Amino acid sequence: MPMMADHLCQAYPALSERLPKISLADLPTRTEQRSITIGSEQLPILIKHDEETSPLYGGNKVRKLEYLLQRARERRATRVATVGTVASNHALATALHAASLGLQCTCLLSHQFRTLQAALALKMHLKCGTEIVQFGGDRPQRVATMRKHLQGRKLWLIPMGGSTWLGVVGFVNAGLELAAQVADRAVPSPDRLYVANGTMATAAGLALGLAAAGLGTEVQAVRVTHRHIAHPDAMRHLMRKTVVLMRRLDNTVPVDLPDRARIRFRDDFFGAGYAHPTPAGEAAIEFAELQLGLKLDSTYTGKALAALLHDIQQPELAGQCMLFWNTYNAKALPVTADRPGDTCGLPVEFMRYFD
Repeated sequence: MPMMADHLCQAYPALSERLPKISLADLPTRTEQRSITIGSEQLPILIKHDEETSPLYGGNKVRKLEYLLQRARERRATRVATVGTVASNHALATALHAASLGLQCTCLLSHQFRTLQAALALKMHLKCGTEIVQFGGDRPQRVATMRKHLQGRKLWLIPMGGSTWLGVVGFVNAGLELAAQVADRAVPSPDRLYVANGTMATAAGLALGLAAAGLGTEVQAVRVTHRHIAHPDAMRHLMRKTVVLMRRLDNTVPVDLPDRARIRFRDDFFGAGYAHPTPAGEAAIEFAELQLGLKLDSTYTGKALAALLHDIQQPELAGQCMLFWNTYNAKALPVTADRPGDTCGLPVEFMRYFD
């Protein structure tokens, strides 16, 4: 069973009582100080090991799903559905953790740049019995697909990336968790925190949680999705909405948290498109494996670490304490990327990811 460590409950007991969650994550995750070599210099960095949130399937999505799957249970759903690309960590995490709770899962998946992770994710969906639906086209086509596969079923829909205010709350808790580790002197207080910024809930929640704890850490939200998905104005709106809804349940939540949150939206490591590798990202992946023993991916975490490795070499940032928040699942999937023998349940267009 997961360990219980709920810093949100300690900070805001009334909120926690009125906003229950399912215990899915092993918390707190480790934060450790490491030394890296760049040129002739030895430089310290911190690593937050959110790849270890669950032995079933880790990464940052588990913290969100604790609240989102609880809401599905409250609505007496027998099935959940969500949206993502074929290699979506969120879609796969949702399917696996839903199955562990006895919930069926429908994933509406769209095409993306071909990667090894896409083939592995699709094979894992087949293994765990996910209902896979090809999703795309213009808005009327997408609406028609959703109506066809979602209407009239006892179903709870989880948005892309799990990025509702409930998903943000999971990372408010995470920001408070890091602050508690700093307060216990397990690690120094970071000046800058680097995290992949996809659908924004992770970075938004961290910024709010750190502000609630009174830490001056600036979140570097390294954009890895297109601007119509991740945008500074949309992130501020998500943060404000989260605090408004938290305060409806517990008015001791500070109303000015969004104003106190320190967050910087980074566009400079995105590259040619979603899931498209970049030279800096690929170099960061190799660096992480050789010097840190971490397995990263080219879509999210490689680009976030690339931003840290760039910044740590800037003279004006010398001496600053930098933390890398690893959001990538560390659990090896028990499948291969070979073409599946039984393609029943796999849209024919998705076979391209095994070529």
